[in-house]
Amino acid sequence: MFNKGSKIKSIFTGSCPRCQNESMYSDQNPLHLSKVLKMNDHCGHCGLKYQIEPSFFYGAMYVSYGLNVAVGIAAFIVSFVIFGTTIEQSFLSIIITLVLLFPFVLRLSRNIYINMFISYDPKYDPKAKM
Repeated sequence: MFNKGSKIKSIFTGSCPRCQNESMYSDQNPLHLSKVLKMNDHCGHCGLKYQIEPSFFYGAMYVSYGLNVAVGIAAFIVSFVIFGTTIEQSFLSIIITLVLLFPFVLRLSRNIYINMFISYDPKYDPKAKM
């Protein structure tokens, strides 16, 4: 499942979707909030340009929306159904969960979005393109 070549590995590790040899992000820790969106321009191993076109990652906002809705629903179910809290406490738990998971969801949505367009290629030779 997390073997080299699987999209899941690239999505959860934030590695280059084409070669999966290095991280797309200049700072791999998403908790450094000032650098959470700071990405390398291209992969140092295969040369893939991450910003495929201008404003490419605006599309990741749609993925982020879907992930945040799923996280919010999960937080509501856990707090309201499992722990039996009130509606107000459940909505407070949703807000706290979304704020705490924000940097992870942000990066995960970018990783999912770029992996929708670029696939792993074990035979890709960056020197052949020159």
